Amino acid sequence: MDDSGQVFGRLTVANNHRYNDFHKSKTAFFYYFETVNDQTVADALFERGFDWTRQQGLNHVLGPKGLTVLDGFGLLIKGFDHQAAFGQAYNMDYYPALIEALGFTKVKDIFTGRLDRDLKWPEKFTRAANLVEEKIGFTAPELHTKKEVRQVIKDFQMLYNESLAGPAGNAPLTDEDMANMVSQLLWIADPRLVKIIYKNDQPIGWILAYPDVGRALQKCQGRILPLGWLQILLESKRSKWIDFNGIGIIEKYQRLGGTAILYSEVYKSVMKDNRYEHGEMLQMREENINILLEASNLEIDFYKTHRQYERNL
Repeated sequence: MDDSGQVFGRLTVANNHRYNDFHKSKTAFFYYFETVNDQTVADALFERGFDWTRQQGLNHVLGPKGLTVLDGFGLLIKGFDHQAAFGQAYNMDYYPALIEALGFTKVKDIFTGRLDRDLKWPEKFTRAANLVEEKIGFTAPELHTKKEVRQVIKDFQMLYNESLAGPAGNAPLTDEDMANMVSQLLWIADPRLVKIIYKNDQPIGWILAYPDVGRALQKCQGRILPLGWLQILLESKRSKWIDFNGIGIIEKYQRLGGTAILYSEVYKSVMKDNRYEHGEMLQMREENINILLEASNLEIDFYKTHRQYERNL
């Protein structure tokens, strides 16, 4: 901010104590980075952030990364001409150069891909799903109501913590985290797009998808009140865009065909009506080779890439 009160940038730096306790690290997250195209502004923002990080007794900065599961992570480095999905980070194309000039280096890339309704569905997925259901006993019951979704919340929490908390670089979800996530998503959810795999009544895998409400957020400029909530609710009923925001199988049951069931069940649910025209597989981590290989069978166009950065202090 200059003497006239004009704002040139912003930055949030946070100490996620649960993350650091879980990962035995001394890491600060940076998030909400916005700036004009001026290296001196970016430098000033981060120098303040670095000073605060050292005062907290931390020695590592990672980001962009928010505090909740639904916070989009990484800096956009490819796909600037496409609309961001709900909850996904968007930034100007000069941001990566500013970040890298500050001494940040790549941690990993995260890919987002698009699927269209008219894709040629690979029959081997259907055959694999049927075989797994028959031979191994995996099932993925369809949910029809939000009440039924509420009944599987504990299963979802356990599955997330077992399959994604550590590998994805997150802390396990607490009951409070789960309650906040449900409050954000349940009122816009399409229960048919929430899938959990079971074996003998034990939850072993999941995929989470929901209608994208980004256009409504643009219209109401992110303001829920007075009537922004109504625009968001209406968009959740008419959106033709699905966001797939997470998929996982607990380690004991990986590489047994469970992912084929998840994809197949979502595909069957989507094809039952003509509402949805396309979907996005959000932020698939480059180190998750098995998921990326399976997704490659679906003719996914990976047209957005985000990058997560780090710097040691």
